[in-house]
Amino acid sequence: MGNQFQDLKAMIIDDSKTIRRTAETLLTKVGCQVVTAVDGFDALAKIADHKPDIIFVDIMMPRLDGYQTCALIKNNKDFKNTPVIMLSSKDGLFDRAKGRIVGSDQYLTKPFSRDELLNAISEHVG
Repeated sequence: MGNQFQDLKAMIIDDSKTIRRTAETLLTKVGCQVVTAVDGFDALAKIADHKPDIIFVDIMMPRLDGYQTCALIKNNKDFKNTPVIMLSSKDGLFDRAKGRIVGSDQYLTKPFSRDELLNAISEHVG
C-alpha cells in the first residue's frame, strides 16, 4: 500500500492550521509530498510551481472560498484534470451539489479520518 502514495504530491488548502497540519502529517507518513496553502489565492500561486496530483480544499475560507478556488482550478486547462476533493465541516446536500457544479471530484466531511484521505487519493489518482 505504501508504494501507491510514494512521491505523490498532494495539496491541502485550508485556513485552519490544525487541519493543514493533520492532513500533512497523515499524508507524509505514507510517503506523499505535501504542499499546504492557507487560502485560494495562496493555493493558486503554488499550484503552477508544485503541480499537485490531487488537491484537498476547504469550503469555508476567507477571501476566496473552496467553490471559487475549485472553479478556478478546473477552468485552467493545465489543471482541469487534477482531482479536487472538497472538505467541509457540514455534511449538507446543498454543499455536495454545489461542489459537483464547480467540478469537484469528491466531498469529505471534517474531521476526516486517515482512511478517508487515503481512499480519496486511491480513488482519484492513478
